[in-house]
Amino acid sequence: MGRALSLAPPEAPLRILFAANVPRRREGGVAAIIHNLAGELQSRGDSVTCLFYEDLLDPQKVSGRFIDVIFSFRLSRYIAKHRDEFDVVDLHAPAGFAYGLRRRWSRSHGYPPYVMTLHGLEERRVRVMSRENQRGRAWHFAWKNRMWHGLYVMPRFRCSIRTADGAHAIARDTWNLLQLKYDLLPECAAYIPHGVAPQFFCARSYDSRQPLKLLYVGTWLDQRGIYYLREALERLVSQLPGITMTFAGCGCPDEAMRDFFGPRLASTIRVLPVAASGKMPEVFASYDVFLFPSLMEGMPNVVMEAMASGMPVITTETCGMPDVVEDGFNGLLIPPADAQAIEDAVLKLAASPELRKQLGEAAQQSMRRYTWERSARLLESLFRRVIARESQISA
Repeated sequence: MGRALSLAPPEAPLRILFAANVPRRREGGVAAIIHNLAGELQSRGDSVTCLFYEDLLDPQKVSGRFIDVIFSFRLSRYIAKHRDEFDVVDLHAPAGFAYGLRRRWSRSHGYPPYVMTLHGLEERRVRVMSRENQRGRAWHFAWKNRMWHGLYVMPRFRCSIRTADGAHAIARDTWNLLQLKYDLLPECAAYIPHGVAPQFFCARSYDSRQPLKLLYVGTWLDQRGIYYLREALERLVSQLPGITMTFAGCGCPDEAMRDFFGPRLASTIRVLPVAASGKMPEVFASYDVFLFPSLMEGMPNVVMEAMASGMPVITTETCGMPDVVEDGFNGLLIPPADAQAIEDAVLKLAASPELRKQLGEAAQQSMRRYTWERSARLLESLFRRVIARESQISA
């Protein structure tokens, strides 16, 4: 008679709250991340509640300048009122600063542990955009803006970090600094990259007969390296006749973007101001090269989605991009703020369909490891570690 195996009891499902001061729509960014993680966690048996901008604020009655602070305090009151309904709350920085303070001041009140999601460090934004302001390439970072940032924005981010019981970052550099600068415990700080939905993986042909079609996807911001992109395109149009550059989901009027690029690039620029999430796989499949020369990011979903579609990508060697892009293997990494590097990388891919195919196929294969199921599993594990640690402290 064999000995019966001793099986560990199954872990109880978690009751989780996600919250971020962004619109609920799924078209990308933070909301898309929350929706994807929530869906996977629910498929694992957890109970998930999601709160967005519209759930706590009326845009007609709230001052735009202080909207983030108002959302944070209303979120804090909501969690306090519903504290018995959640085992853990995951709040996207800096929305969690008010709740973090409330929990620190009233630990005996049974508030659920607070885990922070951090997409990138504001310290990097200050460094990068201060330099760009000196070059005349920053829209809103003169001395008054920097003072406002230092007095209003940075304290909320720092408080969100310092009052958190745990944290997860989507880029390794941020994850490391959470531990080295902000002294978060290693077991309560995790690097959890995003996933890529299956619909982005598609078959692709690498046609050498047509002029190169470049694609940029994302909000139209000065921090995205757009001045250097314009400078590079002004030189590329004479070297690559028929080249086009499409901007999708930029949220900026067609006229404003065409004014930015000027009449010389008018025939080169295409604008898709709004790109519905369900149409994005089709958008990626329609272009040859993904060009995203951002000066600073966390780890943008659009880079990973472009790679999953089999596109060769050109992006900058900063923040989270090197976490998934290996130069010369599954994409091309270039220095930030370097128009010549953008030009050289585009010319390199334009001259070699074989290289585009090699990089694109390697990119697609690399992205098969990045699933939302994996992200949710890692996040759930972090939640359980934070809850267990907080239970020990309270005991």
